[in-house]
Amino acid sequence: MARGRPPAYTRDQVVDAAVRLADADGLDAVTMRRVAAEIGAGAMSLYTYVPDRERLIDLMVDAVAGEPELPALTGDWRADVFALVSTQRDLMHRHRWLPGALAGRGVSGRNLLGYLEHGLGAMEPTGLPGTTRMALIGMFTGFVASYVTGELAGDPTGTEQAAQIGAVVASGDFPRLAAVFAEGGGGTGPDFAVVADWVITGLVRQAGDSFGGSAGKRRA
Repeated sequence: MARGRPPAYTRDQVVDAAVRLADADGLDAVTMRRVAAEIGAGAMSLYTYVPDRERLIDLMVDAVAGEPELPALTGDWRADVFALVSTQRDLMHRHRWLPGALAGRGVSGRNLLGYLEHGLGAMEPTGLPGTTRMALIGMFTGFVASYVTGELAGDPTGTEQAAQIGAVVASGDFPRLAAVFAEGGGGTGPDFAVVADWVITGLVRQAGDSFGGSAGKRRA
């Protein structure tokens, strides 16, 4: 009896299976063997679709980056950049493995390039050079990934950490920290919107000061 042909898969099916695994069990669960098992293929056959695990993660990141609809640009760069980082934050909460996957990873893939294009447009009213805007977008993404990592760790406002630090500074060995706690600075920290505004406004203002001229005038 003739054997039937093994089922053929697309690269998108492989990437979707990898995303499902990462969503369920974390990024470490994404191995070539487990992804192959997820789609019912042989482990070695997976290399037909992706050359290695790192390339697979690149494709995963780009795939989920295409899920959200990017917010419409209004011409108010502060509002537009905040809307963009808020979209990132929501996406990282849906795919909890994403902050870790982004670390040290370059921009590749159509969806990520679309995000970068949108970010450049959002910041166009600042008058900053394109290369500076690109660098700032990377910094904003790093901030969001770090913030979400803290949220996912279960202490988003730093309350538990503050309690631990407070117990140490009560010894009297850290008078400046004790003063901050006495002012109420050791409790619940500001929320995402406040911190994001500090980061976005502060970095753009500093970049504008570096260039002066029209960039310095238009950033406010």
